Amino acid sequence: MIEARIQVRRAAERYRGGDPAAGIETRHAFSFSGFYDPDNVRFGPLVACNEEHLAPGAGFAEHPHRDVEIVTWVVEGELTHEDSAGHVAVVRRGDVQWLSAGEGVRHVERNAGGVPLRFVQMWLSPLEGGGSPSYGVERAVSDGAVCHLRRAGAVLHVRRLGAGERCALPGAQWLYVHVVRGSLRIGEYVVGAGDAARIQDAVEVDGVALGEGAELVVWEMHAEVRFP
Repeated sequence: MIEARIQVRRAAERYRGGDPAAGIETRHAFSFSGFYDPDNVRFGPLVACNEEHLAPGAGFAEHPHRDVEIVTWVVEGELTHEDSAGHVAVVRRGDVQWLSAGEGVRHVERNAGGVPLRFVQMWLSPLEGGGSPSYGVERAVSDGAVCHLRRAGAVLHVRRLGAGERCALPGAQWLYVHVVRGSLRIGEYVVGAGDAARIQDAVEVDGVALGEGAELVVWEMHAEVRFP
């Protein structure tokens, strides 16, 4: 039997980015933009997991993407999205937004509200390039809900656990557990807010919430990466 391999990356180890003077602070889990570590480029199809903090009025001006699947989990505040395919939406706490860039799309992300915005944005490589862009929002996602990202062969799970509650994590070739709030014990590790556990060959791996509980976003990834 193959044993799961667990690596924990701490919040304090994330690369610092963004533009604090413009009200944008970013924490990168992988090599991104001006930060490059050849040993930390991706985990399976997952190529980015960015914690973003935007002050009121701050945001990212219109910019392009192609051949990437972008999924956003809003933690606090409201994110305003506009793209070149005509989609306009306000994404709120507990919503999941996904943008499949396909052969190319441009978008704007900003904090048009009056309170600070915090969100986690994750990028995955598709199995194949091209195709038409697509967009959607799942509102008020409940505990245990899943979002299938078929273009990347991945599934996003959302879990909210009470103190001492145990949950069985999905079995997968690549399993990425990002703790949004609280803390969780996985094997011998305690994984706190902003930390992530990267688990390879996950089989019968459990998590137990500590303290006052935990909120998690979990990527279950099986697909072979064929498109960079």
